[in-house]
Amino acid sequence: MKIKNVAVIGCGLMGAGIAEVSARAGFTTYVREVSSELLEKGLQRIKGSLAKSVERGKLEASERDATLGRIQGVIDIGRLEDCDLVIEAIVENLDAKKKLFQSLDEQVKESAVFASNTSSLTITQLAMTTQRPGQLVGLHFFNPVPRMQLVEVVKTLLTDEAVVDRVTLWAKEIGKAPVQCSDNSGFIVNRLLVPYMLDAIRGYEEGIGSIEDIDKAMQLGCGYPMGPFTLLDFVGLDTTYYIANIMFEEYREKRFAPPPLLKQMVQAGRLGKKSGRGFYDYSK
Repeated sequence: MKIKNVAVIGCGLMGAGIAEVSARAGFTTYVREVSSELLEKGLQRIKGSLAKSVERGKLEASERDATLGRIQGVIDIGRLEDCDLVIEAIVENLDAKKKLFQSLDEQVKESAVFASNTSSLTITQLAMTTQRPGQLVGLHFFNPVPRMQLVEVVKTLLTDEAVVDRVTLWAKEIGKAPVQCSDNSGFIVNRLLVPYMLDAIRGYEEGIGSIEDIDKAMQLGCGYPMGPFTLLDFVGLDTTYYIANIMFEEYREKRFAPPPLLKQMVQAGRLGKKSGRGFYDYSK
């Protein structure tokens, strides 16, 4: 069955980006939030992103208007009953996600595919809370969604292969480059990236070089667009700390364990760019 109507649950940074690329690709896209205030904030985020694309000459004004015309904001989850694909992009909390999927089970048609944009939780534990475990996959987008091409399509032991193919095709239709991976904490990217960032912090703690020199070394020596500390500040130190704890809980390997300095910085409120200070000072 071809995907025609898409729903995105949660209109924060990631949810708004997913809804934008879906609607730009021609899909009727529902955006659901829990209150009118949050919904309006999310819709304004989408409008602002589209406006920037017009200003940069990457989108015609007529395309912007057509995209907005395909987006429908809702609060009542029952409005999503006829959607073919429902993507969860709410807070990274297992209980909240489980509760949401149980509610969707009751409200959305049986043929619909469910997906989670989680970056750290395993898809299997979410699938087992539904009456359709074979129809739930991971769809892990990357920030900022409109510009980042990669989407990780995550399948579990229970996922129907036809569902994986269906979702992979949709990812291509919205202009993304999907990769398929098995269900494990961190999937492909975070499984490799998080230990790299944590090891950079450990290296700094052990005195191998300054923050600036470690960043410069990885940029100029490996061709990375940014060094590990700049990347940590961009991702958010609290986000990295949260993901690292989940991955360490699953694998019990030192490379996934958060270094003491990371924990201390999170406790001190130095979370990166979003707080004005992380490994670098953004207050100016």
